[in-house]
Formats: sequence, C-alpha cells, structure tokens
Amino acid sequence: MPQSAGHLIVRELEAHGVLRVYSVPGESFLDVLDGLYDSPIETVVARHEGGAGFMALAEGRLTGTPGIAMVTRGPGAANAMISVHTAWQDATAIVLFVGLIPVADRGRDSFQEFNLSGWFGTTAKKVLMLDDEHRAAEVVADAMRTAASGRPGPVVVGLPEDVLRRMTDAEPVAPLPVAPVAVADTLVQDAATRLAEAKKPLVIVGGDGWDGDAGSRLMRWAEASHIPVASDWRAHDAVPQDSTAWAGWLGYGRADTLAAQLDEADLLLFIGCGRSDVMSDSYTRGFDVETILVLPDPDAVMHAGRIDLQIVATPASFVAALPSADSIHGDRDAQWMTQLAHDQQRYATTGTNDGPMDLTVAFQIMDRVVPEERVVTYGAGNATLWGHRYLSHNVPHSLVGSRNGAMGAGVPAVVAASLIFPQRQSVAICGDGDFLMNPQEITAAFAYGTAPLIVVVDNGIYATIAAHQRLHYPGRPSGTAATNPNFAALMRSFGGHGETVEATADVEAALLRALASGVPSLLHILLDPEILPPSSANTIDQGVTA
Repeated sequence: MPQSAGHLIVRELEAHGVLRVYSVPGESFLDVLDGLYDSPIETVVARHEGGAGFMALAEGRLTGTPGIAMVTRGPGAANAMISVHTAWQDATAIVLFVGLIPVADRGRDSFQEFNLSGWFGTTAKKVLMLDDEHRAAEVVADAMRTAASGRPGPVVVGLPEDVLRRMTDAEPVAPLPVAPVAVADTLVQDAATRLAEAKKPLVIVGGDGWDGDAGSRLMRWAEASHIPVASDWRAHDAVPQDSTAWAGWLGYGRADTLAAQLDEADLLLFIGCGRSDVMSDSYTRGFDVETILVLPDPDAVMHAGRIDLQIVATPASFVAALPSADSIHGDRDAQWMTQLAHDQQRYATTGTNDGPMDLTVAFQIMDRVVPEERVVTYGAGNATLWGHRYLSHNVPHSLVGSRNGAMGAGVPAVVAASLIFPQRQSVAICGDGDFLMNPQEITAAFAYGTAPLIVVVDNGIYATIAAHQRLHYPGRPSGTAATNPNFAALMRSFGGHGETVEATADVEAALLRALASGVPSLLHILLDPEILPPSSANTIDQGVTA
C-alpha cells in the first residue's frame, strides 16, 4: 500500500525496535511527525534541540541501541550540534534526523538553509541525505547500523520536506546486522601470556557496550587473577565498584595515587576505551608502559601512545573470551590489587570542606539514602566531582555524563533516564551554571509522569573556570560570576517539589522528602564559592574547561 516517505521512516524505526524519539517539532519534517501520530513509538517533546540531542545520547548510553533525535533545519540543527559533538567524542550511538528545505530551494540561501555535510561532516560518523523517497527505509537502516557498529557514534540524516511527502510503494527493510566481532584465540592467548608475566598489571575499562553481566564477570576474573581494575572518566558504571579489584577512576577528580600508579604499572590492558588526554593527565602518564588495547574500533581513534597488542573486540565479546584466572595470575600475589583497592576505598570515604555545607558528607548521605539501582546523570564542572567520588555504581547502565565536558547534559539525561528506567530512581548532579543550560527539559518529566531528582550545587560562579583563574591569574576574577534564581522555587513553579538546603545536617531529611514526593524534585544546595572539591588540584592542572 503506498505511503509517504515520512511515514515509511517511522515504520522503519519501528522495525528497528525504537521505543522513543526525542524531538523539537519543525515544519520541515511534519510528515514524519504525522507518521508518529499512530505509531507505538513514544514522541518525547523537548524544548531545545540541544536537550533533545542529550536525551538521545542518554538513550544510546543506557540501552545500547542508537538514541533518536529529530530537529528542524538551520537554527534547530545548530542547537543540536552540541549533542553530535558529544556523541562523537564519547563514542555513543545516536541518529539525528534533520528536516531540510525543499530540494528545489537549494542554493538560493532560502529560509534556514545550510549545508548539512559542511556542518556535520567532520563530527559525525556519516551524513546521509534522503533525496529518493523510495530509499527512505534503506537510509534509516544504514544510519542505524553505522551508528552502532565499530566505534559507536553519531549519524546525521537530512530529510528534505518535499521528499518526505512523496508517495512510495517501498516497504520497511530488515535491520542491517552489525557485524559480530570474533575474538581470535591466538590474540587472547598472547594477551594471557603478557598478563601472566606482569607483576603489576592494571585493567582500565571504559566506553559503551558493557551490557548484561560483562562488568561483573570481568571483576570476578580480575579478583581471581589478582589484577586491579580502574575505569575511564565517567565510565564508572562499567564494572561493579563493590569488588575487591576496584581501583577507582582516571581523569578529572581522580585520586593522585591512582594517577601515579599508571606509571608504576608494568602492563596496561584497556578494554572499551583508549589512552586519552583526560585519562593520562594531558598525555603525561602511562605512555612508556606495555599496552594491550581492546576496542571495537580498528583505527583506535582517541588512543594515544604505545600499543603492543591490539584486539578488535567489544567489551562483552572480549570478556567472554578471557581465559581462566589460573592461567593469568602466575606467581603474582594479591598485594598490588589490594593496595590500589585500599587507596581507592580511602579516597572514596575521606575529604572535607569548610563551611555549613560539607559536600563530602552530603554526597555520602546521598550514596546511602538513594536506592542502589539508581541512575545518576551529570552535567559538567567542579560540582560533579563530589558525585564521582562519593556515589558508588554497582549496577550496569547507571551513569550518564558528557565525557567531552559539554555543559547542559544533566537535566535532559535524567529525564530520559527516568523514561527508560521508570522503576529506578534517576538523579541529576548539576552545578548552577550547568543546570541553567537546559532546565526547560524538566517539563518532559511532568508531561510523561516521571519523578527524577535534580541536585543543584549553587556556588554562584563558573567554579572550574574560576579555579583556573585563581591558579593562573590570582586576584583577578573575570567573567566567572553568576546571578542565580531560587532554583527550588523554579522547580515548584513547574509543579514539582523544591527545597533549598544550606546546612549539612538538613541534607538527609530533605533527600527523603524529595524521594517520597512522587513528582520531579530539586534540592538547591548552597555552597561557598571559595570551596573546591577536595584534592582537586589535579583537576585544575589537567585543564578542565567546563
């Protein structure tokens, strides 16, 4: 039966099992919106295209399937660019559909015209243009496979509005398979030999793709092999942290002891991530260490430095192929693993700051009070470092944060998380600057009946930038102060639960009231602008810019 290309796009997304699309509507893709009218796919209406993109990013991160965002031409696409850049640097699968001007209007500088490939060609894995209505399903299938295969990332699909309205007899096509990764036994054996010979090996996990029990299986293997396991920045949920092999995370806010142990190790095994500038303190640590690299990306994009053995594999496929611990630990005892685990345990339970609000204590209370199956989303900036340090992750798919440092992701991501996992408590940790990048996306939580918790740490400044200024331009604060509203009152104006918390002693009761409210809630935590996260000198030295 003939249907429009726009309707066929929706049918193809259904064939791929897509449950939600995140969208700011535009007249350029009305036919797709019309196709969604009677589709089982839920259309989540965002208020800003950057918010829609970050919601799609959270969908891709938490589900392992590409998140879908739909925006309009020109200004809409420009607003969505931040999520495409984030998905590229974070290696997270999303597909961004962009409504475009009619084909006949191209090249005339018509209303909201822009060059799709020119804007996104250097930031997306692929840019596709639907110029043939009969190929609508094929284009969608290509986009979905490209986003998910190899090193995951963003794909951008242009949808000229006149092509969307054209009729076609084409039908949905079967989803294109993502090529399975067959881990070569010889390479695994080579890795096993190197691990058995190492005295101080260190496994570093990261990236997406830690599905099912892959993380817990790896930690059981690591414990038996006497190998400590650390994670890349904002990949803290790849493995359960209640393991005796857990050594903490690398990157912003990490323990100085762990960073030093990058150089002390005699073998680094990266699984799902590479040696980036953030992880290696701006390419200064761990470069002279024997390195095994396990990535689904044969080009090893964003890995720098030495590679002695490279295995093309996903985290799950490599973990499934690991040999028994008996063939790995050799004569290595547990001292190295125990030392790193002890260092991290001490780091995650100590630290203090002056003033009436001690965030060290506040976040430890949060770790205890909020159910363990929670999903935590992060904005960018110093305020999030307390969460990284004191909020544990023992459940897979429980953390979303922009690994490229993009501000504004925390609120959209927590709304998406609450839709994806309605049975789990979703919590966003934001600074005041980050929160005000996308607070409007709270409206989606009310529209769809979810109850995320947003914690806003308000110190009235762009704290990370102010910290840089104190280091490099002491006594000359410039351009970093902010004037803020009453965030708790703002949440109440939406119809949610909002409280301002000024003292550590009031944190637990406020948390319990927020969690029991049954509506979207916000805790507005006031903090002296002079207070920085404990042991944050390394954060400043590494050049955090968000």
